[in-house]
Amino acid sequence: MSNKIESHHSDFNAVITGHGSYAPPGILTNTDLAKMVETSDEWIKTRTGIERRHICKDNESTAQLATEAAKKAIAKAGLTPEQIELIIVATITPEMVFPSTACFVQQNLGSKKAWAFDLAAACSGFIYGISIAQQFIESGRVHNALIVGAETLTKITNYKDRTSCILFGDGAGAIVIEGKPKEKGKTQSGIIYSTMYTDGNSWQALNCQAYGSRNPVSKPLDDPKKIFMEIKGREVYQQAVRRIVETITECLEKCKITIDDVKMIVSHQMNARIIESAAKRLELPDDKIFININEYGNTSAASVPLAFDQAIREGKIKRGDIVILVAFGAGLTWGANVIRF
Repeated sequence: MSNKIESHHSDFNAVITGHGSYAPPGILTNTDLAKMVETSDEWIKTRTGIERRHICKDNESTAQLATEAAKKAIAKAGLTPEQIELIIVATITPEMVFPSTACFVQQNLGSKKAWAFDLAAACSGFIYGISIAQQFIESGRVHNALIVGAETLTKITNYKDRTSCILFGDGAGAIVIEGKPKEKGKTQSGIIYSTMYTDGNSWQALNCQAYGSRNPVSKPLDDPKKIFMEIKGREVYQQAVRRIVETITECLEKCKITIDDVKMIVSHQMNARIIESAAKRLELPDDKIFININEYGNTSAASVPLAFDQAIREGKIKRGDIVILVAFGAGLTWGANVIRF
């Protein structure tokens, strides 16, 4: 099922005015992992493109990472935390079962006016969050929104499973979106198009089954490993490449643009080989694909905003550029946002 949102029937554009990211200072290298499981730096780099990943300390939490990224995005937008009206935190490693991580971010920031909630769409969470905020802004319901993707995946990683423990890192990224009145006769900035999909039939390809109502904390697990993430690598690889190609193709068609019009595609950083394979099928030149998985690993919902912020700071995305953000993750979920920055 797809939910497509186009910004042609509104008096407001949903414009990104602030961006920021944060990664904890702790580093776990491939060489470090080779001391923990049977692997090597060369094996990991060849198959995933990952060289290192940032990891939290035991006392560092998802809300803390989210708050640091949010502060940067709010400052970049020229706003104060008190002015923020909506906070959406995309995460699958929440602060606790409840309340939502977004409530703690609201508390940390002192954003007393904001209503806040979490969004659990795994690696696609940030894409979904942008789409939701876009609708609230274009309808005039709120004037601005803070969208954060934040994860502490290393806290649910099985460091005895060499196929999955090499992939994941911790981090957070954030953007501020504001409603700006449309101006006749001018090229409109903002979110041009959003699309999202879900296939719940394939949930077993990527999951973490404990603890929830199926496997409550009061009942012994039939498999102790259910407290960790489980990944069926080959199935995820094939699905991810296909869905990314389909979704970017849809974006180009619906927006009546060509790949030449797009300055940069910022993909969820799940695996460099998946991104490269999708890019090859789309016949994309290397300079239109941003990859930073070598530094951060897979950070799920934090991945796209981390990469987006870095690409802007490095001057690879400038004002007026058309950018496509695209992601694929557990659910299965996938989607994209087309943005004129």
